[in-house]
Amino acid sequence: MIRYKLLHPDAKAPVYGSDEAAGADLCAIETVWLNSYRIRLVRTGVSIELPKGYEAQVRPRSGLALKHGVTVINSPGTIDSDYRGEIAVIMTLIGRDPDVIFEIKPGDRIAQLVIAPVVRATFGFVGDEELSGSERGTGGFGSTGVN
Repeated sequence: MIRYKLLHPDAKAPVYGSDEAAGADLCAIETVWLNSYRIRLVRTGVSIELPKGYEAQVRPRSGLALKHGVTVINSPGTIDSDYRGEIAVIMTLIGRDPDVIFEIKPGDRIAQLVIAPVVRATFGFVGDEELSGSERGTGGFGSTGVN
């Protein structure tokens, strides 16, 4: 169970839209206007208490992205298990037309919250030693030949 608090009278609890949904909808508590590539922080009025060893990922809603070009700019945004503040969503409108404006209203579903386990690695400094070889080696972006 993920414990939560509503920090604003208009705040809504995160809710799954269907029995099989992976993400719970997050709703806005304020009116925000998005225009071409202007980055805005949209408040939800919700804080959560995650168990140790878990994170919450804030992801875009596919319908907003497809129909309106509205997205979460740092997708996925990460909420660490030790954070207890209000969840806010960093959003933008992707498009080149500066005259296009998208209005977010209180109660609008703006993003989805996915709870996931966290695996923490141990890092070992190797100094001047070589890292083990691999078929890919140091090939970077696009180097695997996959389109």
